[in-house]
Amino acid sequence: MQWSRPFNPVLYAGSPTSSPGCPEPRPVPLTEAVDPIDLEDYLNTHPITVESGPLRDLLEFPPDDIEVVYTPRECRTLVSAVPEESEMDPHVRDCVRSYTEDWAIVNRKYHKLGTGFNPNTLDKQKERQKGLPKQVFESDEAPDGNSYHDEQDDLKRRSMSIDDTPRGSWACSIFDLKNSLPDALLPNLLDRTPNEEIDHHNEDQRKSNRHKELFALHPAPDEEEPIERLSIPEVPKEHFGQRLLVKCLSLKFEIEIEPIFASLALYDVKEKKKISENFYFDLNSEQMKGMLRPHVPPAAISTLARSAIFSITYPSQDVFLVIKLEKVLQQGDIGECAEPYMIFKESDAAKNKEKLEKLKCQAEQFCQRLGKYRMPFAWTAIHLMNIVSSAGSLERDSTEVEVGTGGKVRSLERTTSGDEACNLTSFRPATLTVTNFFKQEGDRLSDEDLYKFLADMRRPSSVLRRLRPITAQLKIDISPAPENPHYCLTPELLQVKLYPDSRVRPTREILEFPARDVYVPNTTYRNLLYVYPQSLNFANRQGSARNITVKVQFMYGEDPSNAMPVIFGKSSCPEFSKEAYTAVVYHNRSPDFHEEIKIKLPATLTDHHHLLFTFYHVSCQQKQNTPLETPVGYTWIPMLQNGRLKTGQFCLPVSLEKPPQAYSVLSPEVPLPGMKWVDNHKGVFNVEVVAVSSLHTQDPYLDKFFALVHALDEHMFPVRIGDMRIMENNLENELKSSISALNSSQLEPVVRFLHLLLDKLILLVVRPPVIAGQIVNLGQASFEAMASIINRLHKNLDGNQDQHGRNSLLASYIYYVFRLPNTYPNSPSPGGSVHYATMARSAVRPASLNLNRSRSLSNSNPDISGTPTSPDDEVRSIIGSKLFHEELALQWVVCSGSVREAALQQAWFFFELMVKSMVHHLYFADKLDASRKNRFPERFMDDVNALVSTIAGDIVSRFQKDTEMVERLNTSLAFFLNDLLSVMDRGFVFGLIKTCYKQVSSKLYSLTNPSNLVSLRLDFLRIICSHEHYVTLNLPCSLLTPPASPSPSVSSATSQSSGFSTNVQDQKIANMFELSVPFRQQHYLAGLVLTELAVILDPDAEGLFGLHKKVINMVHNLLSSHDSDPRYADPQVKARVAMLYLPLIGVIMETVPQLYDFTESHNQRGRPSCVTADDYEGESGSMISQTVAMAIAGTSVPQLTRPSSFLLTSSSGRQHSTFSTESSRSLLICLLWVLKNADESVLQKWFTDLSVLQLNRLLDLLYLCVSCFEYKGKKVFERMNSLTFKKSKDMRAKLEEAILGSIGARQEMVRRSRGQLENLRWRKDMTHWRQNTEKLDKSRAEIEHEALIDGNLATEANLIILDTLEIVVQTVSVTESKESILGGVLKVLLHSMACNQSALYLQHCFATQRALVSKFPELLFEEETEQCADLCLRLLRHCSSSISTIRSHASASLYLLMRQNFEIGNNFARVKMQVTMSLSSLVGTSQNFNEEFLRRSLKTILTYAEEDLELRETTFPDQVQDLVFNLHMILSDTVKMKEHQEDPEMLIDLMYRIAKGYQNSPDLRLTWLQNMAGKHSERSNHAESAQCLVHSAALVAEYLSMLEDRKYLPVGCVTFQNISSNVLEESAVSDDVVSPDEEGICSGKYFTEAGLVGLLEQAAASFSMAGMYEAVNEVYKVLIPIHEANRDAKKLSTIHGKLQEAFSKIVHQDGKRMFGTYFRVGFYGTKFGDLDEQEFVYKEPAITKLAEISHRLEGFYGERFGEDVLEVIKDSNPVDKCKLDPNKAYIQITYVEPYFDTYEMKDRITYFDKNYNLRRFMYCTPFTLDGRAHGELHEQFKRKTILTTSHAFPYIKTRINVIHKEEIILTPIEVAIEDMQKKTQELAFATHQDPADPKMLQMVLQGSVGTTVNQGPLEVAQVFLSEIPNDPKLFRHHNKLRLCFKDFTKRCEDALRKNKSLIGPDQKEYQRELERNYHRLKEALQPLINRKIPQLSSLCFLSLRDSFSRMSLRKMDI
Repeated sequence: MQWSRPFNPVLYAGSPTSSPGCPEPRPVPLTEAVDPIDLEDYLNTHPITVESGPLRDLLEFPPDDIEVVYTPRECRTLVSAVPEESEMDPHVRDCVRSYTEDWAIVNRKYHKLGTGFNPNTLDKQKERQKGLPKQVFESDEAPDGNSYHDEQDDLKRRSMSIDDTPRGSWACSIFDLKNSLPDALLPNLLDRTPNEEIDHHNEDQRKSNRHKELFALHPAPDEEEPIERLSIPEVPKEHFGQRLLVKCLSLKFEIEIEPIFASLALYDVKEKKKISENFYFDLNSEQMKGMLRPHVPPAAISTLARSAIFSITYPSQDVFLVIKLEKVLQQGDIGECAEPYMIFKESDAAKNKEKLEKLKCQAEQFCQRLGKYRMPFAWTAIHLMNIVSSAGSLERDSTEVEVGTGGKVRSLERTTSGDEACNLTSFRPATLTVTNFFKQEGDRLSDEDLYKFLADMRRPSSVLRRLRPITAQLKIDISPAPENPHYCLTPELLQVKLYPDSRVRPTREILEFPARDVYVPNTTYRNLLYVYPQSLNFANRQGSARNITVKVQFMYGEDPSNAMPVIFGKSSCPEFSKEAYTAVVYHNRSPDFHEEIKIKLPATLTDHHHLLFTFYHVSCQQKQNTPLETPVGYTWIPMLQNGRLKTGQFCLPVSLEKPPQAYSVLSPEVPLPGMKWVDNHKGVFNVEVVAVSSLHTQDPYLDKFFALVHALDEHMFPVRIGDMRIMENNLENELKSSISALNSSQLEPVVRFLHLLLDKLILLVVRPPVIAGQIVNLGQASFEAMASIINRLHKNLDGNQDQHGRNSLLASYIYYVFRLPNTYPNSPSPGGSVHYATMARSAVRPASLNLNRSRSLSNSNPDISGTPTSPDDEVRSIIGSKLFHEELALQWVVCSGSVREAALQQAWFFFELMVKSMVHHLYFADKLDASRKNRFPERFMDDVNALVSTIAGDIVSRFQKDTEMVERLNTSLAFFLNDLLSVMDRGFVFGLIKTCYKQVSSKLYSLTNPSNLVSLRLDFLRIICSHEHYVTLNLPCSLLTPPASPSPSVSSATSQSSGFSTNVQDQKIANMFELSVPFRQQHYLAGLVLTELAVILDPDAEGLFGLHKKVINMVHNLLSSHDSDPRYADPQVKARVAMLYLPLIGVIMETVPQLYDFTESHNQRGRPSCVTADDYEGESGSMISQTVAMAIAGTSVPQLTRPSSFLLTSSSGRQHSTFSTESSRSLLICLLWVLKNADESVLQKWFTDLSVLQLNRLLDLLYLCVSCFEYKGKKVFERMNSLTFKKSKDMRAKLEEAILGSIGARQEMVRRSRGQLENLRWRKDMTHWRQNTEKLDKSRAEIEHEALIDGNLATEANLIILDTLEIVVQTVSVTESKESILGGVLKVLLHSMACNQSALYLQHCFATQRALVSKFPELLFEEETEQCADLCLRLLRHCSSSISTIRSHASASLYLLMRQNFEIGNNFARVKMQVTMSLSSLVGTSQNFNEEFLRRSLKTILTYAEEDLELRETTFPDQVQDLVFNLHMILSDTVKMKEHQEDPEMLIDLMYRIAKGYQNSPDLRLTWLQNMAGKHSERSNHAESAQCLVHSAALVAEYLSMLEDRKYLPVGCVTFQNISSNVLEESAVSDDVVSPDEEGICSGKYFTEAGLVGLLEQAAASFSMAGMYEAVNEVYKVLIPIHEANRDAKKLSTIHGKLQEAFSKIVHQDGKRMFGTYFRVGFYGTKFGDLDEQEFVYKEPAITKLAEISHRLEGFYGERFGEDVLEVIKDSNPVDKCKLDPNKAYIQITYVEPYFDTYEMKDRITYFDKNYNLRRFMYCTPFTLDGRAHGELHEQFKRKTILTTSHAFPYIKTRINVIHKEEIILTPIEVAIEDMQKKTQELAFATHQDPADPKMLQMVLQGSVGTTVNQGPLEVAQVFLSEIPNDPKLFRHHNKLRLCFKDFTKRCEDALRKNKSLIGPDQKEYQRELERNYHRLKEALQPLINRKIPQLSSLCFLSLRDSFSRMSLRKMDI
């Protein structure tokens, strides 16, 4: 993006100095909106200077922005359904027009580019992610951490000896190195190239092949349906339910003697309703059809259909498919006729041949004579849902189901209850075979009877099952109807599209009669009438009338020839006929009928149209002179009554003779003179007439309204409506009352005629009629009617709304149907007093007579303007008709009360109508290109202003009460303003936005909890900003002009040198980056968005925390949309767009303290955070506390986890609530987008203006970005995938939102309207509660893809950070004063190297790092020394990478680093030292560290040194070689460490030796001590870890005391003696001590006071974790003087707090503390190498059992040497080496206890004393003189072994060598004394225990006085005290034992007494028993105890001080 020309932000001409608004912008607080710029003015005064191209498009809306499109509506059928008549009445004409005219659509051509249509969905993302390169990451390439085992299997078996020095032989090591291969060298690395050139080269490399769109790599934030998304309404179309295709395949009876006719229909039992029309089909063979030839004219193909499509809107368990069969009429009732079908079987055909022939003959006769009459025959029914649900459950492509009697499904008796399984769209097709029919009962033909039968069929004990069935086979296929089946006919027999051939047998669509109302507007012309004759009662009619049929005709006059051919044929007949006959029930005078007669109604009906019914008696027998049919009665129904269609139930009288003249206009109920009627003119004929029509509303209120409106049109007076005649003078009132009465109409017809109704209401508003010379203004009445209609729809059709509460029917009306009425003026008839006119609005405002306003439009060609023809048109063209939007705005502004409330409830409807009307008006008035200032009259603008203002007021005042309504209102208003931006003066609309803002902010001041209102405002803003020309609206190319400066010359100085220093220029730059008033004025919307962000994220903003996510998503959404917008693809254009967001950088900088800290999750290797804590156990988890980690990594600030400048928060030490991870991540990606796309020169100028503090904060942000976008690694994706529930999304944010209530009613509504279909958008980590909806396991490919995206995102994000760092560095080069921030730049660079990076990024990163070092060498080597250490560590880390490109770059960087250090002072001690330390630290901590790769890099460095000609003569190459060899040695140590990876003790020993080897290199020794601390804390050996830290501190103290003389610092190791006696080994007294002043020695950050403090604090923490609280106190004793000297009260208070904690824990845990368990382990056997014959004391965790350690060591060494080779010696006797098998390895493990001399016990009082600083341990071995372990009392000896270790426990390792051993042997009597003393102690303890423990006491007592005890006290006394010993040496022992027994009996007595006081009554007997035993014991002991030795008194001269132990036999073993 380096542009060649200097960046000139101004692309508009005009003077740069004049400020757009006021001369001096006063500061406006961010909480208020500024005055917007007048956009139209600005564009006029600043003509665009760019010629063309993408930039030009940025500056103004495109000319074709809005188009009005007329699209022909889709017609399903080949010819559209319209009436055939040419003359139509106005209502029909209107209806037909309404069903056929084109859709009038207003199209915002670029609308799809707005954010509402541009969500970052998964598919879009995938599209944009095509062709991403795969980034290579070491973490993906590297094998798992455990892969060394295989290579090193052999190492395990190898001997374990280590040389005593940590060094191997130099020679072989160097040989290895010389022979290894180097990596590729970087070309030109050693050339001296000028820095500028290097920078340019680096930049070109960095900028090539970059990914253009950052957001394509970042998943959209997880949000509900975005509020700005408005779905385009569905096109209005004909309603269909779920469609079912039924194919009738065959019908076969046992005998075939005559044709049978079938029909199908659906019935709903519960609703008791027939829910479809009949489908007639004919499956007869040609032969059978032939029998009827004389009666049947040729059949039309449409009547030959055998398949039908049924539609079911409300499928339920109650739907049955009913099949009825009829046959030709014959003599005999139904039972007789059906008999043969029941008795004959097909199989017996030969046997019954004669009978069948006879039957056939009869049938032929009947067919010939009675062929045109039918009789009912049989029926059956299929329970539809059973078929569907069982078909759905069978795993076959199509299911065969057999249905027997009762319609039950035989193959699967599976019924479901309720409506759950009623889905007809997706079941498997089924083929049914119906085997049984029921014969029709002649007296039970009515629908009522049918419903009873059907209900009965569902019962298990169905009556029908008992009936004898007619067996037959009817085969039908039932399947879901295909989407667009071919060869379909509509119910009107029109061909549906895709009807390739008219000769093919068609499928019929069967009209549905929905079970309940269906609310869908009519869109097609349909005009059908169904007639259902039900019953006839001729019981009281004289004469013979038995076989009765009814002939039905539709007549247009009274002459018999006037019957119209409009009756639809059934099957195998012509399409239409003039008459229809009902079936005959034989010999029944009062028959029921079950006929359906379907009639096609003429469009225009007159009073003469009527239905004529003629009743005939049919004579079945052929008699002489008897006619076939005799008329026996007549009746009729007139079709129109008072102009309305007559339908419903009728019970008609029947006349005996033909009706007289002119009967048709009267109803038969009228008693005509001289006519004879059946049964005295009573009603005897029941018939039902049903209309399905899109012409006839069948609602009186609608009919009246339409009639009046048409009367106005036609100008026909008087008007007849119902029984009324309305005169012209009364018309106005009637019209008004009929408008208000629309409310009373039924909802269903209102919805059906919705389009027409709204059209008419709008017409009345626009063209007020002139009635009797007066203009009648119906605007208000119409407005009210519309408001109430749409509210009715809203309330009653709840499921029909989108997320914004817009009813879909209304939305479709506005979008497709509505147009300005004057686009089709109906010319009224000439002359006549009704005119349409516009009256002046009021006396105050005269109507503007705009003559060309009424450009009427011919429908076919919009360009032909209708020319006024009639005088009325002339009038109109002068007065001009009203404009709908103006009238609407006016009515809305002036309305009040309930009308206003109704309009507010559905404001969206009126807003959208208004906008469409405005666009149409502009279109017809040719103003779409006119200047926006002059498009609309002033007063309209005033009305809009008033409207917006009051509605904003409503929102503000009612948002707490009517939440849901206000949310709807708020979004409606926002969408309205968004629309207005496309058509009106944009400055005016900005003013409206400001009005709304003002209302909100004034309310906010008074609210305690503002978040709900602010949330509404965010929705409002977000919708407005979703405008497709949002960027253009922000004037992206205007330059922010500073306030006019007094001296114009200055501002015109544009030359860099002077311009840069002038404040004007600075002001401009600052204005671009701050939310200054000029910025907010010129970039109006962007200003609002960014101020919202700034205000809500402000830590002091009370109560807005819940909105963080919302406001951040808004910004994220905008940027993401710009990013993918094709209009802004050009980098120059994108830079302009990014300029609108420059203040975002500042806003985010302010939030640094609140951002989620992504860095915290890194441990010292820069591990990514996404690994859960459990995963860490196996790896080096949180093995080192933060400080140590940082110590090893060499980063600064031990106490803080964040870089230090994070502390620069704005408010003093306030606790901020942190943002959620998701919000922080979104903010940071937005920041990166701005940094990526903004113009670099502008950024650089701004950076130059920033203070050091601010720049540091920017660097902190970048530091955070590095962690935030770190690559997680494929393994993590796999792991996340395998976890069953995904990481639960930031639940905290969700909770906050819920608590603060920002979810609100709208989202609730969204959820409702979406029903179950959760819109699952792509998420990085699926939230846990979605787990059931999404298949959990992602495929391999998906994981690969996710990793690919994440890798690219990480790479791109880091490259953007690198770009920005480069700009910062350039800034420093320009202004000398900013050197201090280079350290920060370096910190970010180093941090990025520490993270998981791609090879591509690392190449660029190293290039930048090399350039930085070459520009500012002294930075690293003199100022930022710690950074230097860190850099060495990072470079080395990458030198051991498995990817060769990374290695070559890292080695190049490392080599140059050495070279530069050398050139500064001919010595590179510093780098040498730090590289060595780094390697040591790497080796110690990194597990997946590969020596092989590092060896290569070392070789590469050597190669560079050899090839570097310039320095060949200096000492440099030799020094490099030295260093490399030294490093190689450390590497060899590493290999050894790898061998012992599994043996923790051995590993620590090895590390211990390596550390010892660095005794003269304090920095390295420190490093290794740290490594050991790390290993220990990893294994939870906290005490050892603490010791390592204490040793480290002592080491530091030694050198510090040499460096600086400060009284309060410890003087060296000595100070630490109290903590551990081992510390003295750190003293620097040996001869090889180095002086700390040497270059590179003691330069680490630990060799400082702060470093020392850090180590000690860490040690205290570890001691505390180990539970050694006394040691904590000792550590703090060293620390306190340091803090006191620094007067650091805060630290001191913390320390004393911790001390208090420690001491209170000592008190609380008294008696419950446990430290370690100790074991002696001896190794025997040559296999152990230098461990052979070594003895150690192992410290194991507290309560480790012997079996556990034994198992561990046995397992470990067994695996190493083989199970068979290793033996564990089970006893603890001394081992005789000679007796062991030389080929085996032996381990002896003994439990040992700490041992103290008596004098020691004075000091070791507490449990801690007895378990700390331990060097002596003891174990006992029992033996007898003859070699057995155990013998009789008098021969039992005991050996005590005391071991001394080389160091005291706890030490820096967990096993310590035994250096000294002594044994004490006890004689049997001494053993007895010890035993008795122990027993006595136990008794005393149990007696005095507090609280008392009776169980324990009784146990000890039982053991002491119980008689049964073998070798019990009595036996001991009897063995040793019965006689006085011979040997005087034993006298003293004898006496001592006697005294022991005395003590013992006394204690027993105490114990018994105590027990007595404790026991309950139940133990009284037990107590007596114990006492008896005690007395028995006492008596037995009495003589033994009382016998004294007389000689003892004479032995007094023996000094009493000699302890008896002196007299024991001692064997010393040194």
